[in-house]
Order: sequence, then structure tokens, then C-alpha cells
Amino acid sequence: MRSSGHAGAVFFDVDGTLVPGTSSSAFLAGFLGHRDELVKAEDAYAAGALDNRQVSELDAAGWAGVSEKRVAAWLDGLPLVGGIAETLAWCRGNGLVPVLATLAWSPVGGHLAGRFGFHGFCGPGLETAGGRFTGRVARHFDEYDKRDFALDRARELGLDPRSCGAVGDSRSDLPLFASVGLSVAFNASPGARAAAAVAVDDGDLRGVLPVLERWVRAIR
Repeated sequence: MRSSGHAGAVFFDVDGTLVPGTSSSAFLAGFLGHRDELVKAEDAYAAGALDNRQVSELDAAGWAGVSEKRVAAWLDGLPLVGGIAETLAWCRGNGLVPVLATLAWSPVGGHLAGRFGFHGFCGPGLETAGGRFTGRVARHFDEYDKRDFALDRARELGLDPRSCGAVGDSRSDLPLFASVGLSVAFNASPGARAAAAVAVDDGDLRGVLPVLERWVRAIR
């Protein structure tokens, strides 16, 4: 059932998808001084040896005392795949609502949503006090929360999950891939490729547009 006037929605992951070859957390940890430790923890998460809560707590500790304004300035230099603005413009022009569905920290999701006009974002939260991060996690958020956020957003838009797609690259995308009508593994891990309906390898996000174009014709 579709009552919103939208043909569908597309949920885009951040780390490894919009941020190529690394994660936004690892990028920021380079400024914060704990990048090597975090990368090892993220690798352990990808292998299933750590859960998201453990990685988040380790990372959050490195943010203690840092100002929100300083992090916002660092995010201006976040490495991004090409073609994000163009891909979102295509989505909007074809009746697809672009949404961020990510495990990146909320300052990252907020930055990208504001910069490119995503229709909302999700993610774990960091505790702040007086404009500075305390080093504690305010809200944990895992791959199942990510899926649930996307399904809730679909309902808010009046969309059936079958008329929603997801573009991602890794373990954190698997529950969402299993819950929507189209799953696209973009520059993805072997596990994500195996779980997705289609895989795309490209240095530009516009590489997914032929897949989305075929799909949106089918769901209209």
C-alpha cells in the first residue's frame, strides 16, 4: 500500500558506502588520537568477534573533552564517494525518498543529512555536557536498530518495505537487506554481497542508478 505519493524509499549506509575504504569513526579517531585501536576493534566487529556496543564504548572514550564545534569542523573534510548529490537528486526526481540508515555517530549522520538533504538519519549518540563530549555513549544503536529505524521510517512515509531499497556494504546492513524489496551491495564485503540482490563496484555512487532505475520502474 502506498499513500504518500512516493514510489519508494532508499536507505543509504555511511561507513564503507558513502565514506569509501574506511569509516567516519576511523577518520575522526585520526584527529582524536586512537585510530589504530579503533580500526582493530572495527575489524573485530566485522569478523563477529566484538559487538557494536563494545566498539562504541571504546570509541566514545576517545572523544572525552573534545568540543562539538571542533568535530563539526573536522567533518567538513570527511572523505566521501563521488556522486552523492547527483544520486539523491535522481532519487527525488524519480519519486524515491533518500534516507541515511547507518551506525555512524549522530554528529556524522546530522552532518551528511544537512549537507546533502537526506530525509532523516539514525545512529548511536554521544553524551555531551556544555558543548563538549564526555566520553560516554548516550544511545547505543546496532544493526537491528538500524533495520527497525528504516522500517519505521517506511511506515511514516506510507510505504511497504517491499517498495524500499537499501544500499550498503557490510555486516551492519544484513538485517536491513533481508527486510526490504531491493538490496544493493556497494563496494561490499563478501558477506554483504552474498546477502544482497545485486552487487555494484564503482568509485561513484551513481553506479547504483541503473539498478535503481530498473527497480523503480518495477514498483510503480
